[in-house]
Amino acid sequence: MKYIILIILWCTWCTVHSGMISLTITNYLRDRLGRKYRFYRLFYNVISLTTMIPIILYGANLTGQVLFRWDGFLLIVKLILVITALLLFILGAIKYDIVHFFGIRQIKYGSSHSALSKTGAIDTSGILRITRHPWYLAAIIFIWTGYREMYVSTLIVNMILTVYIMIGTVLEERKLIIEHGDNYRDYIARVSMLFPFKWIVFKLSLDSKKYMHM
Repeated sequence: MKYIILIILWCTWCTVHSGMISLTITNYLRDRLGRKYRFYRLFYNVISLTTMIPIILYGANLTGQVLFRWDGFLLIVKLILVITALLLFILGAIKYDIVHFFGIRQIKYGSSHSALSKTGAIDTSGILRITRHPWYLAAIIFIWTGYREMYVSTLIVNMILTVYIMIGTVLEERKLIIEHGDNYRDYIARVSMLFPFKWIVFKLSLDSKKYMHM
C-alpha cells in the first residue's frame, strides 16, 4: 500500500506540474490575467518545489531490502556520471537565461518565450550542439546516481521521474516547434534530444574519414 501511495503522489505531482505549463493552461491564463501573467513562471516554480518536498520526504522514509548499491569500482562509474551531469548543468547554464528560467525576467519585462536562451531564439552553439536538452539529460543521470543504495521505493521514483522527463521533453519540443517552426525542425534533424547519439555518430564518421585518408 505504501508503494501505491508513493506512485499516486508522484504521478499526481508530474501531472499537475506538466498541466500548469501546458499551452492550454498558459494561453488561458495569459488571456485572463493580462499583465499579472508575468508572475506566473515564478509562481509555478515555487508551487512545484514546495509540493515536491513532502513527496520526497515520504519516499525517503520507505526503506527495505537493498536492490542495488554503488560500491567498489562502481563508485568510480558513479563519480564519472555525477561529474558528467554537473558539467551538463554548468554548460547548460552558460547557454540558458537563468533569470528567465526562474521567472524574474518575465516579472521585470513582462515577456516570455519557450526557448531558454537569452534572446529567445534557438541557440545551437556550445553544449547545445551535442544535446538539445542538457539539463534534462543531467537530471536523468542524477536521478539514477544520486543515492548510495537503491530500494524498491527508489526504483519506483526513478522510473516515474525518468519517464516524466522524457514525456515532458517531447511536450516542450512541440511548443518550440510551434514557436520557431522550421528552424527548430532543422535543429532536431542535426542534434539529438537527450543522449547525443547523432553527435557521437558524426564524430565517429569524421574519425573514420581521417583514418581512410591516412
